[in-house]
Amino acid sequence: MSPRLSRKLTQLPLFFGVGSPQLITPSNVPIRTFGIRSLNPPKASRFNVAPDLPVLKSTPTAALERKANTLPLRTGAIAIKKGMTAIYDAESGKRIPCTVLQLDRVQVVSQKTREKHGYFAVQLGSGWKHASNMTKSLLGHFSSNGVSPKRYVYEFRVKDETGLLPVGQLVNADWFQVGQYVDTRSNSKGKGFAGVMKRHGFGGQDRSHGVSLTHRSLGSAGPSQGGGSRVYPGKKMAGNMGNEQNTVQNLKVLKVDVENGLVVVNGAVSGPKGCVVRIQDAIKKPWPETAPAAEASA
Repeated sequence: MSPRLSRKLTQLPLFFGVGSPQLITPSNVPIRTFGIRSLNPPKASRFNVAPDLPVLKSTPTAALERKANTLPLRTGAIAIKKGMTAIYDAESGKRIPCTVLQLDRVQVVSQKTREKHGYFAVQLGSGWKHASNMTKSLLGHFSSNGVSPKRYVYEFRVKDETGLLPVGQLVNADWFQVGQYVDTRSNSKGKGFAGVMKRHGFGGQDRSHGVSLTHRSLGSAGPSQGGGSRVYPGKKMAGNMGNEQNTVQNLKVLKVDVENGLVVVNGAVSGPKGCVVRIQDAIKKPWPETAPAAEASA
C-alpha cells in the first residue's frame, strides 16, 4: 500500500510553472520524510569530543599511521618447538625454565608492498616439502621467486619499506640477540571435547541433596520468563577446547646457537612439541639496537 500524505500537506496549493509541478509549503509546516525511523538513533558521545583527540579517517594512509606504533621494524622468523628444559644460573642460584625453538631453513619467499598490496610485509617459508605434494599454484609461486618449496609459509607485518628483506635471503638464529625480548604466536594444545568444569573452571554441582549423575554437568543454561526464556549468546558451555592461536609476550632470549639454529627463550610457549611458532620482536619492549644478520651479510 502506498504511503498517504498528511492532511496538512494535502491542503497546500500546487504551483505549476514551466518545469515540473512543485509543492509550495510554508516555512513553519514540517515536511514528513517517509521511511523507517531508527529506534536507536546515534547520539553524540562526550568521550569522542576533545580538542586533543585526532580525527579518525578511513583512508589506507590513516590506517597505516594508526598502526605505526604497534608494528615491528623488522620481520620475525618461523621456528619449531622442540621442547622445554632448564638453565641453571650460577650467580643467582636459580633454575630458569626455558623453551627450545629451532629454525629450519627459514627463507624469504616474497614481499608485500603498500603500492601493490596496501601494506608492508615479508613472506617467509620454513622447512622443505616435495614438489609432488604441492598444488601447481603454490609451486609456481615458489618457482617464480627462485625459492625451493617450503612446508610452512607465513607473513610478518613490518612498519615500512626499510624492514623488507630481499627475496631468497636466509633468516638464521642470529637474527635474534641474547637479552632481547620476543613475542611468540602458536596454537595451543588441542584438548578435544571438554566439559564445563575442565573448559571454564565451573565448580560442579552438589554430591548429595538429590543430585544424581549430574555432578559435573552444566546446570541451568539460562533464565526463565523474566530474562527472555532463552539461552544468551556467548554462554559458557561444553565444547571443543584448545587448538586456538595464543600469543605469549615479552619472552627473554637466553641463548642463541647459530650452528644448530636454536633459539632458547625464557618461560613456556603454547603448543605441543613439534608445533609451528612465529617469533617476532616484542612490541611492548625496546627494539633491538642493531640487526645482527644485516651486519653479518655486510
